[in-house]
Amino acid sequence: MADVTFLTQAEPVDEYGRALYAVSRSVLRAHFDELTQSDLEDLNCDRQDVTFRQLAKVVRLHRDKGARGDGFEWAVHEAIMGGETRVTDLVMEALLKTSPQSFKNTSAPTSLMFGHERARHLGFTEAVVDNASGDAVLLPDGQGRPFAFGSWVPIAAKGALAEPILGDRIKQVWKTDLFLGGEDKDKFAAATIKSNWHQLEDGRGLRVAIVPQARDLRPGYQRWKSLHLVALPDPDGFMGLFNDAYEAVAEAILTVGKHDRGHYYYKPSAKAQKIQAQLEKFERVMVTEILDALNEAAQQHLIAVDRKLLSVEAPAWLTINETRIPVIAPRPSFEKLD
Repeated sequence: MADVTFLTQAEPVDEYGRALYAVSRSVLRAHFDELTQSDLEDLNCDRQDVTFRQLAKVVRLHRDKGARGDGFEWAVHEAIMGGETRVTDLVMEALLKTSPQSFKNTSAPTSLMFGHERARHLGFTEAVVDNASGDAVLLPDGQGRPFAFGSWVPIAAKGALAEPILGDRIKQVWKTDLFLGGEDKDKFAAATIKSNWHQLEDGRGLRVAIVPQARDLRPGYQRWKSLHLVALPDPDGFMGLFNDAYEAVAEAILTVGKHDRGHYYYKPSAKAQKIQAQLEKFERVMVTEILDALNEAAQQHLIAVDRKLLSVEAPAWLTINETRIPVIAPRPSFEKLD
């Protein structure tokens, strides 16, 4: 079972600055909560004693750690499995466009979590195949015979290395995030999920794309290159606010942790850069104290945090080491942005 943190909007945005602090607090908390026992053993301290610099050293933003891209992917998966009509109605429309004959008797879509990055976890690929029916097929591009799901998914789980082995009509199916199908789980269309639609990539074998609405992307169904694109409605622009705060925390982590820089277009707004600069000042402060200070500066009830156990086979972590490291640092406080 994987313990996944979902961050959702609980109230309308009051002030943009206080809202940024609220989301930054939740993003930082998500990274903090996802420290594993092996991470704590490497840091040689208890969780409550971890400083921001220590956290920045072990966080790996390119894996997203469930806070942004993976978090949106999990949320879409959960919404489909939970029958959330604001998501399932649009996904069903896209599935009918991919193959009207295959899904004409489907009343609601279902989802199988994939992602070749997860295939390294013991038993994950087998669980994906087992969750499909025994004669399930994968619907490729164009006309012709579909591919046997149980035969080709384990190959796709190898990632980019599998591309030369995969059939011509499913060359890029290894990029799949979710396999979408009907209640019978006998026919599946590969879907790619992105929290920023500008990062979308199409490819042979990928049929559906799911993204949040953006300023330059209207909500609803549309075609984008070879993909049937679903843009989930974001009526008050919360995803833009979320991405701004995420980038502020990410930039601070990259600086303090001395990581390689991300893509040049990942850049927080001027207001969010003030949060970044303040976080960087408190690198020797315990993360719990920074979270308390952010909480004082934030719009208190903007973010709802929901932790769920989802069925994913993962490796066992090492045992925590109880040794403590004393840290002397100033007490953090944050200035008003507005």
